Order: sequence, then C-alpha cells, then structure tokens
Amino acid sequence: MLDTVGPELQVINKKENPISLQEDSFVVLTPDLDKEATSCLLPINFTGLSSAVKKGDTIFIGQYLFTGNETTSVWLEVTEVNGEDVVCLVKNSATLSGLLYTLHVSQIHINLPTLTDKDKEVISSWGVRNNIDILSLSYTRHAEDVRHAREFLSKLGDLSQTQIFAKIENVEGLAHFDEILQEADGVILSRGNLGIDLPPEKVFLFQKTAVFKCNMAGKPAVVTRVVDSMTENLRPTRAEATDVANAVLDGSDAILLGAETLRGLYPVETISTVGRICAEAEKVFNYDLYYKRAVKYAGDSMSHLESITSTAVRAAIKVKASVILCFTSTGRAARFIAKYKPTTPVISVVIPRLKTNQLRWTFTGAFEARQSLIVRGIFPMLADARHQAESSNSTNESVLKVALDHGKAHGFIKPHDRVVVCQKLGDAYVVKILELED
Repeated sequence: MLDTVGPELQVINKKENPISLQEDSFVVLTPDLDKEATSCLLPINFTGLSSAVKKGDTIFIGQYLFTGNETTSVWLEVTEVNGEDVVCLVKNSATLSGLLYTLHVSQIHINLPTLTDKDKEVISSWGVRNNIDILSLSYTRHAEDVRHAREFLSKLGDLSQTQIFAKIENVEGLAHFDEILQEADGVILSRGNLGIDLPPEKVFLFQKTAVFKCNMAGKPAVVTRVVDSMTENLRPTRAEATDVANAVLDGSDAILLGAETLRGLYPVETISTVGRICAEAEKVFNYDLYYKRAVKYAGDSMSHLESITSTAVRAAIKVKASVILCFTSTGRAARFIAKYKPTTPVISVVIPRLKTNQLRWTFTGAFEARQSLIVRGIFPMLADARHQAESSNSTNESVLKVALDHGKAHGFIKPHDRVVVCQKLGDAYVVKILELED
C-alpha cells in the first residue's frame, strides 16, 4: 500500500529546534518559507490559508501523526487575517519538536488537489517499481478524486490493477461518503483528523455508520488510531483495548497502526496486543445476526453471483463446514462470500488468466490474490498458471486437492470435516458440499 500525502498543510521548522507556545500568547502563520520558525512565527507550505480562514476559525497543529497529547500539539483560534499572514491566539501551552508538523483547519475547504504533483511523482517511480496493490488516497473529499486517481493509475502499466482506498479525513469527505464509497475499492477511516474535524461526541456515530455502509457494499473498511498510548507505553489503556474490540464488532476488516509503529517505542508489542484483542473480539462476533442483516439489506437487488455466494455462506452455516473454498479469477466471488462474514475461513483459490497487450503475454492473478489479504476472513492462494478458471473436471479435481492440502497444512481442515466449494463450471456457478475422509 502506498499512502499519498495529499493536500496536507505543514509547518516547516528547518532548524528542528523545539518551539514552545504559551497559552493566551499570539503566533503568526505565514507562507514565507524563508523565515525561521519561532514561538511567534510559524512558516507553512500553503499560500492560500489567509483566504480560506476567517476570525474565530479553529486550527490544530501537531507532529505527524497527531497523538492528541495536549503538551505536544496545540489548538489555535484565528483572531486576524493580515495579507497572506494569519494571526492566531494560542489556546493551550505546548512544545512542538521535529522538522514537520501537520496543520489542520477544522471544517474548512482547502483549495489544493487531492492527488498532488509530488504524489504523482512518487507513484510513477516508487509505486511502479514496487507494483503497489493498494493506493491509500489521503483527504478524499469527492468521488471525482477517486476517478481522477484511477485515470492516472490506468496509464501506469500494471498499476491499472491497483485498488484505490479512499481515506476519509474531514467533514467534506463525510458529506460525500456514499458517492465516494461507490467509486472506491475500500475505505480508510482516518480517525486522527476526523477527531479534530468532528465534535468528540460524533466520532463514534460516524465510525459505526461508515463501517456498516462499507459492509453492506462488500468493500473493506479500515480503522486507524486505536492505541495511541502505546507509542510510549507497553500496554494500551482500557478505553483503547475496548475501542479495538468495538472496531472488530462493528465489522471492520483491518486495523491500520500509525504513530505506534512509525515512531513508537513498542512497535512489535503493539501489533501483538492489537492482534490478540481482534482475535478475542472475533470469537464473540454475532455472525448469525450479521448474515441475516446483510441478506435483508441486499433484498431483491442481488446479482446472480452474490445470490450464489450468499447461498454458499448459508450452506456453510447449516452444515457447520470448517472452510469455504472459492475458485475465482478476479477475486470478486471470494469478496462476495466474505461480505456475509461466514464463521468459517474463506480460502480464495485465485486461478491465473492469460492476457496480452499485443506486445507481451502475461498472467493475472497475483494482484488479485494479494489485494484480498485486506478483506476480513479471506485466505488467498494463487493456483498454478496452467490451471484455468473454467477447465476440465480432472484439472478442477487437481486444483481442489491442492486447495484442500493447503487448508490442512494451515490447520483449517481436519479429517471428516465438511467443506463448501463455490466455483464456476462453464456458464454456471456451482455450490457443493464435500464430506472429507481420513
């Protein structure tokens, strides 16, 4: 995954000296980057701030990523706009340290492109070189932002297969959430910035609503900023531990860690702790209630493929199958199965397809297999390129044996277990139940 910087406003502190700001003092924000950062003057990388804000607006400044700690981040209130400079009243005492601090203006539209020239440069070089699977599009505010990014990726060879996850970071993105969700392949709920843009009492409501909408659309929902205190402490707070569990119970597909692993003292312990909390929460997730709710929400508008895959999930529930095996070439069928969050693991057997651009022949499949790793409940495996998605019975039997062996090796399948298989044979989708022998 490549995470873009996007239209992020930054305070530049070239000398990296700590800057102390005192409550009830005044500080000037200026676009003049030739000036040094002091406790009275902070240079910023944006010339349009003075025209975007007005007296009384709130500005937040902190080290990336925000910790929310009131001694290392500062709240400002705009008191005056003087030409290109913005004069602010400091609302709390704080010490800013480091080269860059992020500046966030609460509920104000910043007139900068979502995909900046710098982002495009990095995607075209580092992104192409590393065949990125997912582009995390920071500060997505409109569906058009996603369309623009997709058009840009479509001109970069294999990156035309790269998925785009819209990172929702402000009220503007929230206001256009439904149309953004329709265009994006997944959503990242950037709660650090949202926690600044929204009143604290509204954050939980947005999270639950957004995750529900992602679940019902069958698109991954990723939640950020869960154990900030582990940046400097070995254990999370009780509230943070509960927050992680609630993210899982809400239906999130993944947790994205930030400051805890970027510059935290306990990155490995953080991953281990969050992983254990997620595993415990999954044990008490109400899968039966979720399945009924998802089927009811889909109603009569189900596509043929979704109808078949939801039936596979129902069959797995009824026969208490240990695993669902799904043969797919694009990953869509497996994602539809995962949408209904079966109690059993979904082994997605991605069958490569041969394609050509008239200059060379290539196999697809690796992208699709890797991209489904972020979807909750899917365990992808890439089949041998000699097998085709729609092939003879003998070939299907051989791929099935490999998939079953893979499931046994990973402890998903044991002797006498039942396995639900979902695959396409010719033009028809088939769901079958296998009862395994020794």
